[in-house]
Amino acid sequence: MDVATYIQAGRDRFVADLKDWLAIPSISGNPAHAGDVRRSADWLAAYLRDQGFPTVETWETPGLPAVYAEWPADDPEAPIVLVYGHHDVQPVEPLAEWDTDPFAPTEIGDRLIGRGASDDKGQVFFHTLGVRAALAASGAAAPPVTIKMLVEGEEESGSVHFAGLLREHRHRLRCDAIVISDTTMWAADVPSMCTGMRGLTEAEITLRGPSSDLHSGSFGGAVPNPLHAMAKLLAALHDEDERVTLPGFYDDVVPLTDEERALFARLPFDEDAWLRTAGESRAPYGEKGYTTLERVWARPTAEINGMWGGHTGPGGKTIVPREAHAKVSFRLVAGQDPGKVQESLKTWVADNTPPGITAEVRIPGAGVRPCFSPIDSPGVRAARRAMERAFGREIMFTREGGSGPEADLADILEAPLIFVAVGLDDDRIHAPNEKVEIPLLLKGAETAAYLWEELAAALR
Repeated sequence: MDVATYIQAGRDRFVADLKDWLAIPSISGNPAHAGDVRRSADWLAAYLRDQGFPTVETWETPGLPAVYAEWPADDPEAPIVLVYGHHDVQPVEPLAEWDTDPFAPTEIGDRLIGRGASDDKGQVFFHTLGVRAALAASGAAAPPVTIKMLVEGEEESGSVHFAGLLREHRHRLRCDAIVISDTTMWAADVPSMCTGMRGLTEAEITLRGPSSDLHSGSFGGAVPNPLHAMAKLLAALHDEDERVTLPGFYDDVVPLTDEERALFARLPFDEDAWLRTAGESRAPYGEKGYTTLERVWARPTAEINGMWGGHTGPGGKTIVPREAHAKVSFRLVAGQDPGKVQESLKTWVADNTPPGITAEVRIPGAGVRPCFSPIDSPGVRAARRAMERAFGREIMFTREGGSGPEADLADILEAPLIFVAVGLDDDRIHAPNEKVEIPLLLKGAETAAYLWEELAAALR
């Protein structure tokens, strides 16, 4: 039996098993559901054992558990591939906006509706069917590469213990490539591969002037006003071309290649329709010389997230306020380091603070590093061939503007990333009525089945 036939024959059992897993409310961000996250890990571990993985373990963290599984190739020299995903899910509020019970997964036509259907249980799950299909088609007892799986339980609450878990088990997790199945495609009829995710760092800036609020009639125009200073500071964060003005901000940015820009341009992107999804925005904006998709996916940004100070209540209050505050964030791209950007921000604020004003820059954490996979790398080329075999058409390339723990995987395990996923932007992940398209999950399983032999040849 060939791969596609095996997968179609196993559809109903696959969906029924996935429903059982989706019914577990593994909400990692709510301490009341810690037991459910553990129950989800136990369910997955038992399922992977039943599917034939010789090694399956539950790995504890100071928080919530992850699941590790391994299926060795017969050839001890075969490449090793790690599949990453997560089994925890987002909260479901507002519950009143769900059309069905979020933890009573429901089929409506080809759609499966329920929390975690797309992000990320469904996309983790298609790998199990893909392994079985590959073995059934080949008649082999083991895959052509050693497959390892690491499915964490805290991704939706910041992966706070994930880097530590990777370091603790670095030897066990040694691999030649890492497959990520926690992203999306461009569209159901335009299958694509993600090749990068942006990083993130944030800061809060405080400017202080007089020791107390002052009467503006007595002192206004004669002493520095922290809100004036903050407005000028933030206005100077971008130049006339909307480029970020922090010293060295672009020094390490990996530029888009001509091929990537050409492939992005071939995507059927309707900018007017996209603007309507962006809160009915009325015009595109951003760094000159780049398209909207290039700005969102592959260029770094600086955003002013909030600004406050002085009197903001009803009525007037004619004062020179004693302090001003702002929150800013920076989305980072391949090559940039959050720590370097943080230090650059501190230097820039100090250099641009006027006399009579003191500045404080508070950084809440280390930030999230960006990740990137070149489209001409052996692993990406192999995965693209596997997807093209499954979908029967050319596979395009995208990137994603969000951030996740993928950079920790690449850096700590010192292995390249390969994004293979079949979610869609309209799957309503993190929102009420999350869904996944069952035919796409099956195409994901077919891709996974072909992926192992493609990687076996490409990574030797």
